[in-house]
Amino acid sequence: MLAERRHQLILRALRSGGPAAVGDLSEQLKVSAATVRRDLVRLEEEGLLTRVHGGAVIEEGDQPFAEVAEMRVSEKDEIAARAAAMIEDGQSVLLDIGTTAFRLARQLHGRRLTVITSNLVVYEELADDHEIELVLLGGMVRREYRSLVGFLTEDNLRQLHADWVFLGTSGVRPGGQVMDTTVVEVPVKRAMIVAGDKVVLLADAGKFPGTGTARVCGPEELDVVVTNASSDPATCAALDEAGVEVVRV
Repeated sequence: MLAERRHQLILRALRSGGPAAVGDLSEQLKVSAATVRRDLVRLEEEGLLTRVHGGAVIEEGDQPFAEVAEMRVSEKDEIAARAAAMIEDGQSVLLDIGTTAFRLARQLHGRRLTVITSNLVVYEELADDHEIELVLLGGMVRREYRSLVGFLTEDNLRQLHADWVFLGTSGVRPGGQVMDTTVVEVPVKRAMIVAGDKVVLLADAGKFPGTGTARVCGPEELDVVVTNASSDPATCAALDEAGVEVVRV
């Protein structure tokens, strides 16, 4: 296996599964532990990970949309299908940035809906579907993350209303706090929450229990969480206590 390919697989493993030991990476890649150690040294020199005793970790931060889109696709599709079933024809839907919202958009083709979004990939997915009334929020373009942000986006949201808001997240803390690693996105997410009647969090098992640098909202601001059956029981219990309906797929 070429070194470049190994590096891609190492980074993907750390991003999707968290810290990993040299032995585990060696087994996954079917190469020697010495080769993995050399790869980790190189990736650390490039600032792409941090070596720790016995392995490596990626420090929390932004990931380009294209990379995240490849992670846990089947899980996101199951969550998206269940979320789509909650929406009735004729309703308005506000879709957040992120890859799970994009998977949800793919489930909405051919339906008589109004879709509002700051997610450029959602816009591209639905732009040619004439059954859908599509509203693209204004704002500053974040090219790598395929989103619109800033005061223009927030101002647009203050003038709109939606029956449903579907949010993504970087992680959900054990107490039910919804977090995000991208600080500039947080005000937009908060404005979306205010603009909707029902707020639904879409979160696969990899988001439980989660981390993040910025708090988006508490569990009391959510109505529903759609997630995997394998999600963290303690976090789901905290959501239940806050009156949030936890829908497991």
